Amino acid sequence: MATTPELIHGYIANGLDCTHLEVEGDGQHFSAVIVANAFTGKSRIQRHQIVYGALGDRMREEIHALSMKTLTPDEYATQG
Repeated sequence: MATTPELIHGYIANGLDCTHLEVEGDGQHFSAVIVANAFTGKSRIQRHQIVYGALGDRMREEIHALSMKTLTPDEYATQG
């Protein structure tokens, strides 16, 4: 079964309480905008580790290229 943006969206949403989540991709390369309270006070690396934790083994097995923009709700709101 091919990995789709919808599948990745579901994986992240199931493992992380997001206030906003967008995933796009072509089946090989994916990008995500992930907004979650869990990112408050965390570095970019820590935020990515939280997402990798939500994705679990799928990051190694199914998802080969995922670029992420990880924001707190306040950061997302000020982005305009």
